[in-house]
Amino acid sequence: MLVLVILAGAGAWGWLNSAHGFSARAQPTWIEAKLAALSRSLALPGNQNSLKNPYPSTPATLAQSRQLFHSQCALCHNDNGDGHSSLGQSLYPKPPDLRGLTQDKSDGALFYSIRNGIRMSGMPAWSQDSDEQIWNMVTLIRRLAAARKPPEQSGRPLPGIEATAPSGQRERPRQKVASHLKTQ
Repeated sequence: MLVLVILAGAGAWGWLNSAHGFSARAQPTWIEAKLAALSRSLALPGNQNSLKNPYPSTPATLAQSRQLFHSQCALCHNDNGDGHSSLGQSLYPKPPDLRGLTQDKSDGALFYSIRNGIRMSGMPAWSQDSDEQIWNMVTLIRRLAAARKPPEQSGRPLPGIEATAPSGQRERPRQKVASHLKTQ
């Protein structure tokens, strides 16, 4: 029993050293990443994975989703979904690139994550949004995968998200996001 306690203590000490303590600037260690993925998969109700988006995509719903993404998501995920925003890069763990592995998740898993948030990740629950708004956001997230290069590198806008920021608006409305987080 003493040997197990010593091994556990040595393992914890080694993890803390490799993780640079509890700094939010460090990348998650491999074990943190595996445990986070496992906990997210265990937290997803079984029937949620099989849900499909019931709302068709229209130009009007995409425009509304772009506005919502800009006001609620871009602060962390960036307007193009790559997660490279000032705030996003200071979170631990970092927000995922919504154009990458997030695309492997089912529509139902994306809906559930947006509706309920993800504990200990910085992802808030957007429970004030209607089901239709969240499903339309799932549609927009699917469109983010259409182009992996940021518009400034490719020279062309990303399909379906070229008008994310309202015309003439440069500053993201932080007060809406901040007020939502305070109510949680």
